[in-house]
Amino acid sequence: MFKFHKLFFICFLFLGLTACKTQELVAEQSNTDKLPKIKDKELIDRIDSLSHIEPKTFYSKLALSYQDLSKPADEGEISVKTSIKIVSDSAVSAIITYARIPVVTALVTQDTLSVVNKRDRCYTVASLDYLKDLFGVDFSYENIEEIIYGKPLDYQITQKYFVDNDPFQYSISTHKKHDRKKPDRKQRDDLMIQYRLTDDAKALKQTRIWSLEDATEVSVVYLERQQLNGYDLPLKVEINIRTPKKTLLLTLLYERVEVNEPQELIIVIPESYEKCD
Repeated sequence: MFKFHKLFFICFLFLGLTACKTQELVAEQSNTDKLPKIKDKELIDRIDSLSHIEPKTFYSKLALSYQDLSKPADEGEISVKTSIKIVSDSAVSAIITYARIPVVTALVTQDTLSVVNKRDRCYTVASLDYLKDLFGVDFSYENIEEIIYGKPLDYQITQKYFVDNDPFQYSISTHKKHDRKKPDRKQRDDLMIQYRLTDDAKALKQTRIWSLEDATEVSVVYLERQQLNGYDLPLKVEINIRTPKKTLLLTLLYERVEVNEPQELIIVIPESYEKCD
């Protein structure tokens, strides 16, 4: 049986995918109409501006669907309800429910992961390195916030960015097209990131991450967005992951959102619980 504390780990693994190394871009339908020309500096400045989106606090109920597309539908799909609270730059708490019953509570800080599995009556407390040991993937606390807020993943103000010469989409990348296709030896282990803006260049539409050394593909697509108290936030997100052995799809639907409202982040580990295996 699929263990619910593992479901939580998988969810937050996907929320920190900027450390994954992926090989090529995930194909998607492209816009067929040419977009108005915008100066390169303006597009890069827009990405920089989007990277600063950050409410002081955040709350949302999420409908979360996890699918392993390499398995039959009745074996590889799980749907749960989740509520998330964030105190920015501090901590994220989550409650995962199944059939309206809370089964997992969790708290992630800058350096610690705490998970309480109510069904199995066990708990896990570890550094974020635990997920690297478990899944072989590095990610930071900041990456979790970036996904939830719909910010450009792993944007660095000191990084040089390049605008792709594409009249049908606004995309900004860490590497030029030539270097992405035929990198030199020093670049082959580089993490490559591409940000795609919406057709009005006002919001983030997609983040893609890959490396020529790995056979995994990652695409984070913001299918719908919403405006709330002056913030442009996600409404529906799809995270696509392809590995040599699996094809995974994680869908997040924000069903209720609050920003800058008081939020209390608490996790309680009953004394009778033992450590999870």
